[in-house]
This record gives sequence, structure tokens and C-alpha cells, in this order.
Amino acid sequence: MRNLSPIHPQSTAPRERVITIGRHEISDKGDAFVIAEIGHNHQGSLEKAKELFQSAHMAGAHAVKLQKRHNKTLFTRTFYDKPYENENSFGSTYGRHRQALEFGRREYAELADLAKKLKMEFMATAFDLRSVDFLIEFDLSAYKIASGDLKTIPLIRRVARLGKPVIVSSGGGSMDEIRRACHEVLEVNPHLVLLHCVATYPNQAHELNLHMITTLREEFPQVVIGLSDHYNGIAMAPVAYVLGARVFEKHFTLNRAWKGTDQAFSLEPIGLHKMLRDLRRTREALGDGVKRILPQESEAIRKMGKSLVAARDIPVGKVLRKADIAMKSPGTGLDPSHFDAFLGKRTSRTLKADEFLSVDAIEQDGA
Repeated sequence: MRNLSPIHPQSTAPRERVITIGRHEISDKGDAFVIAEIGHNHQGSLEKAKELFQSAHMAGAHAVKLQKRHNKTLFTRTFYDKPYENENSFGSTYGRHRQALEFGRREYAELADLAKKLKMEFMATAFDLRSVDFLIEFDLSAYKIASGDLKTIPLIRRVARLGKPVIVSSGGGSMDEIRRACHEVLEVNPHLVLLHCVATYPNQAHELNLHMITTLREEFPQVVIGLSDHYNGIAMAPVAYVLGARVFEKHFTLNRAWKGTDQAFSLEPIGLHKMLRDLRRTREALGDGVKRILPQESEAIRKMGKSLVAARDIPVGKVLRKADIAMKSPGTGLDPSHFDAFLGKRTSRTLKADEFLSVDAIEQDGA
């Protein structure tokens, strides 16, 4: 049996965690890279798919992704012929349903050309070996391995040997299965993105276990980590970014009420736009951890801060006690960190109530 330990030398410092996908360099220092997962939300319509691509571009997504299956050989005959009649069905059997949603060479060629014109990265999930062979023609920016294929080692090897970036989802997999899949990629191809994923659709908050992002970053210090996000909303993506995720896959639709099992937990254009906005803001908000005093803070600190003032009218020669000194706003005088320096000192002149204390208001030692 192969060694399932993490694929990184322990004796040397890890290289920078970075990967290039098409026009985009993705690293811990950079912005999130967001994939609009079209899947089969196009409902088998090329025109809807084009509209989805354009809307994803307008929302700010960096990539669009489809799913490719060779249905006639992917499913057993029994599974292909299994009755599939429900509100989300596009065919009387599961196989016919899938086939109705499948794009061929003409559709892929047009969509690849559109993605190029939009300057978006074009990706697809390959569910079987024949689909890999089909997709090679379209010069994808990256290939996706779905969670269900974490153990389909021949498929992983075939995709990895193409030399393109490989994005692996880890839903429903054990740590050993994740290690093995990553090993198979990294053995021949250093361009790997590993997505934390929970294979429930949609994810409930208590299922997400986002601290797995930290676990995966520690386990694979040279690999860019991301999130395959099936949560019904945009709130979890910024949290995942803070934890170190840099690649985000999110299902995308034009209308959540459309027919199809993925539509209800997909983002519509405004939702995708807001998620991208929040991810950019998250990066900006994190900063670099170096404490700075911003010029913009000055007025607020003057207004809210406090100064040392005379608590009452005080005659000359009075030895100051705590009751003689008050701390009041605004903070334009000596701040209260100097409080103790005035205690026990004798005033050198009279002070009016609320007058700011200053060094010349007290007798100096040796004076």
C-alpha cells in the first residue's frame, strides 16, 4: 500500500503557498479567487448558459465552471434506466435526465470562446475518463475532481498528468483519502488546489466545520486551500477567507426558483456580487497586524479622549490631591496617563475649575 502521509519534505522550509490559474496568481497574500459553478443550472440551454457566463462576469467572478459526464458509460444500465420523475426531472429516467442537461462539442466550443472574450477562466468537472478526453480540446484553465471521485484514483491520475491546475473537493472523504488523492496529483503535478467541502446540499451551519481549513493548511503547507461552499447565503465565505481559504466555488444561477436540484442553494447575480465584495473587504480589513495610528482617528480621539483639568477653583500653593484633579473631555490637553505626576505637587498659580492642567501650573522640584 502507498504511503498516505502528507507530501511535503519535513526537513526544508515550505515554498510559498501559491498557484497560477490562467491569468490569476492565487496566494495567501492575495484576494480570493471565485469560481461561479454553473453546473447544470443552464437546464440544457446554450443561451441560458451564455447568460449565466455573462452575469457571472458582471458580478466579478474570476472563473466559470461546467460539469461533464459521458452518461452512457458513466452509469450502470440499471441506474441509467432508474425512473426519475419529479419536479426537477428533465427526463423519465435518471440517465435521460442527465443526458438532457449535457452539452456537446458545439456548446463547449461556443462557451469556451465566450469565456475567452469575457477574460474569464473556463473550467469543468470531469466525472469520467471519456469526459477528460473530451475536455482536452477546449484548453481549460483548470480541471475539477468532484468529492464523489476522491477515491477514483485512475481519474485523478489521468487529470493530473495533463499538467493543468487540478482542483480537488474533499466532501465525504476521510483524511487518509484526502492525503491519497493529493499524493496522486502532487506526484506528477505541483498545481493543486484542495477545497474543504461538506457534501450536503445545502450545507447547514453546524455541518460546515470551517476549522478544517486550518487543518488542511497545516497538513498541506505548500497547497492552496479553498472552500466548496454549499451554504445557502454569503456569510461563510469571509469567515473561510480569514481562516486561510483563497479559492471559492459557489453554485450560480439566474433564478433560484428555476427547475433543478442545485438552483435553490445557488447564488443569483446580486448575491454573487455581494460575496465578492465582502471577500475583497475582508482582505482589506485584515491588514498586516502592525499597529498604526491613522490620521483619520485624530478627531475622534480628541473628542472622546480626556484631559487633566482642575476639579474646582484651586489657589496658588495648594498641594494637589486626587479630589483636586478631574479627567474630562475633550482630549486636547495633558492626557490622564500624567495623573500621578501631579499628585503631591504644589500649584504655582491659581487654577480655575475645568482649566487644563499643564506643567507650568505646578512647582518644579528644585525650583
